[in-house]
Amino acid sequence: MVAKNANFTIAVYPGDGIGIEIMAETRRVLAAAQAAVGGFALELTPYACGAGYYQESGEEISDASFEAGRNADAILLGAIGLPSVRKPDGTEISPHLRMRQEFGLYAGVRPVKLYPNVKTPLADARARNIDLIILRESTEGLFASVGKGEVIDDREARETLVITRSVTERLTDQAIGLARGRKAAGNGKGLVTCVDKANVFAAYAFFRKVFNERMDKASDLARAHAYVDAAALDLVRKPWEFDVMVMENMFGDILSDLAAGLVGGMGMAPCAEIGDEHGLFQPAHGTAPDIAGMGIANPSAMIVSAAMMLNWLAEKHDAPALADAGRGIERALEIGFANGSVRPYDLGGDTGTAAIADAVMAALPEALGA
Repeated sequence: MVAKNANFTIAVYPGDGIGIEIMAETRRVLAAAQAAVGGFALELTPYACGAGYYQESGEEISDASFEAGRNADAILLGAIGLPSVRKPDGTEISPHLRMRQEFGLYAGVRPVKLYPNVKTPLADARARNIDLIILRESTEGLFASVGKGEVIDDREARETLVITRSVTERLTDQAIGLARGRKAAGNGKGLVTCVDKANVFAAYAFFRKVFNERMDKASDLARAHAYVDAAALDLVRKPWEFDVMVMENMFGDILSDLAAGLVGGMGMAPCAEIGDEHGLFQPAHGTAPDIAGMGIANPSAMIVSAAMMLNWLAEKHDAPALADAGRGIERALEIGFANGSVRPYDLGGDTGTAAIADAVMAALPEALGA
């Protein structure tokens, strides 16, 4: 669909803790990219939600703020929740989980990339080539049971895992599209790996069956299968051999954090949650209340998530200027790591939150001219 104009409404939820700081700096980067590229305009409107809002109001998010996300062209979300703030059932504040369900955000896209001068715990020189995507189904699997689990007579607890054909088909199609795009761009192998536990559970055997049916229609790509325990092993042994990995919700939740540990930690873990109509973009890390307000949080994951938002909007609305800006931001961050102007505290450096945004903006002219 071609956009009638290049003006886009973005619902912004800064959230809690360092979410507020990294969102502010990301907004500065977005404004700089918009000014440098031109041809589009972003209307970013902030809305309250999260643990702080829950303490004030008794609710995770207001109905009006929730609907603003539904009606926006895209959602930009900071970190949500505080460990000390819980609902009566003991669970954390998580309005984004409701957004996943109601907005149909079934495809959690989690890039895993090792940037220049970022240390990895892997000694093998090939680890410098880590560049893969973990595609996490985000509405079903074990998370389909959120709010529905039961504790029976204080003697046992039950949760139910759900996998449906319709979502698994669309999830696999997303994986196919990602693999084709990465291959065309020269940074992918054209390989899609299905991660499951099909040797034990019927639900995962069904997931694999549907995956194979969709992959049968993608003869231009290679496919592989891995049980989740073996996939965890190989992510540590040889992560450079993966390209796009697709998996159920809980497996994706765990393996994406493992993979982040190979490329610098959660501060380097961006995320896009995509549906057929809506897109939500956020860093995969938490709120880090112990460093909130100190100006030392690493905004890299938030910045890359915002770039992913621009890339998604560009594809959805046939707006090339947005794609230029998205790629420019990603490239500018990479330049910052390469030239040493981006050295986050969580990676052993001394570049603060605002200074990292400054470095990315300073590198934008070079990034856009490349």
